[in-house]
Amino acid sequence: MPSSKSFNQATPQPSPAYHSAIQSTRAGDQSFVGTPVRLSTLRGNCLLRDKHRCVISRSFDRRKAVERMREFGDEAQDDDGQPLTGESFDSLEVAYILPHSLVKTNSDSKLDASREAALQILNMLDNDVAHLIEGPDIDRPRNALTLTHNLHQDFGDFQIYFEPTGTSNTYRIRTFLPAAIHSFLPIIRALFLTEDRTKEPPSPRLLAIHRAIAHILHFSAAGRYIDRVLQDLEEQTVRADGSTHLARLVQLKMDNWLVGFST
Repeated sequence: MPSSKSFNQATPQPSPAYHSAIQSTRAGDQSFVGTPVRLSTLRGNCLLRDKHRCVISRSFDRRKAVERMREFGDEAQDDDGQPLTGESFDSLEVAYILPHSLVKTNSDSKLDASREAALQILNMLDNDVAHLIEGPDIDRPRNALTLTHNLHQDFGDFQIYFEPTGTSNTYRIRTFLPAAIHSFLPIIRALFLTEDRTKEPPSPRLLAIHRAIAHILHFSAAGRYIDRVLQDLEEQTVRADGSTHLARLVQLKMDNWLVGFST
């Protein structure tokens, strides 16, 4: 199975060690700066939208559970008013569907060649989809999910993907990992919606792009090629943002390796 650990990295969580805290992006003539504050805001919005649960495992946020149990004791409830007693708890994280690094600009507020190529491959998979993550739009709830740490890692490695079922906002969640790793997958989940619809659900288009990339990586021929590219890159330079590897997919497209692929 192809290795994709370097293709994308898990979304950094808000902390003093957030090494890419200051990230400049650009939309039109307006310059934007990504900071831990914006990431923290996104995490809070996703937790509220997703009812403080992992959208896949449905584990309740451990931090919020402790907070409510200290305040209400055995009467503590989840966001739907159900008792928290007997629930499964875990630490939850915000996971970008498409990575923040794709729109990171250089000192001239311009995308470098590898990121331009990365956005080109996104538009090849879905015409003009890149505008959904331009500028501060990368940090909108439509580009994020609430996940446990392990599921976040596997989703970020394109080993877990969301497949539409034909019902709005409902997906069959599958994995390329051995069955014993996530024995509860595949599973069908309806993603959470806020009653007033003030917080966007995860974008079907962005989830489709993520799924397409996961399948491309899983193709044996493309996978071997990408493994070789990653190995070469690791020997030359370390790049943690994944954009260079997306650029390699542009070449796969040009070489007709992706002919016949359907999302």
